[in-house]
Amino acid sequence: MKPYFKEEQRMTQWWLWLPLIAFLLFPLYGLYQQAVVGKPFGDNPMSNLGLVIVFFVMAGLLWFFRSIKLITEIEGDEFRMKFKPFMIKKTIKFQEISNAEIVNYGFVGYGIRWVGGKYGTVYNTAGRYGLFVQYGKGRKFVIGTQRKEELGRVISKILSGPAEIGS
Repeated sequence: MKPYFKEEQRMTQWWLWLPLIAFLLFPLYGLYQQAVVGKPFGDNPMSNLGLVIVFFVMAGLLWFFRSIKLITEIEGDEFRMKFKPFMIKKTIKFQEISNAEIVNYGFVGYGIRWVGGKYGTVYNTAGRYGLFVQYGKGRKFVIGTQRKEELGRVISKILSGPAEIGS
């Protein structure tokens, strides 16, 4: 079955990637200076092995940020959200949802944020718009979206009745 809506988001902010890549290249440059050129890197130089370790730690951090993916799916009779690599999954049946709407939650940072009583937990990778979902006994969260109009239309059709979902 084809989903009514599917969105995969990644952290694509240039201002995040620029320093991460610079921090990755810094120990590589230091290793080049020490091991190839033969010039100590800094006033109190780290060993070549130390620079290699720092390089791999920074590469791991870069890989971690690259692997962050927020997936939203609406299919069949349920809403699904996955936030990788955090192993966060939510699957909610439409009949459990008491309210769902597109909201401007403002800038709260990226990742997983608790913003208090109004929205509960916010899961986002960019922007300030998301799908606010209330379900169960007062449970609520917001999942960020870069396609607010399309998601809003799908949610509106779902809340108005199952006969309209596929149209």
